Amino acid sequence: MSSNVGLTTPRGSGTSGYVQRNLSQLKPRDNFDPYPKDYDNMKHRQRKPDEEILNHDRLREIEVKVFDLRDKLEDEGADEEEIELQTSALRKKLTAGGDASSKPDRKGQFKPHQVHELAAAKIEESEKLRKALGISQDYEEGSHWKKEEERLRDGLGDRETEKKRGR
Repeated sequence: MSSNVGLTTPRGSGTSGYVQRNLSQLKPRDNFDPYPKDYDNMKHRQRKPDEEILNHDRLREIEVKVFDLRDKLEDEGADEEEIELQTSALRKKLTAGGDASSKPDRKGQFKPHQVHELAAAKIEESEKLRKALGISQDYEEGSHWKKEEERLRDGLGDRETEKKRGR
């Protein structure tokens, strides 16, 4: 048998002898629910950025700029003391001025692997839009319809009590 599939040899059988898996017979999955039962988990929630990763990336950018300055000064032939003074001054200046409000709008400039920076920019953009539209922070999606249903229920309840009194 060739490769244990029933033919002793593929010669003379009209086949190449290449054995394929049968993909038409699928095994059913265990505990498969096509739709989640918990509707609270279905709501859209914004991804929260990891502050440690954001801080690490910010410090890394600072160190890259410091290294570029050090490299430039070494190419110019400055002595080691002067290099240390200038690099430490630049490092202090960049760390002191690195607050979040002074960052330029860079939402479109992120690379695909910068998911935390993108999430932070998206949250910042959502906050600006929420403030511009005058939406409160505790707003719940669909709350207008809930209030409308409560008004209708109260209105129907009042009508029923009036009918009972009128009889």
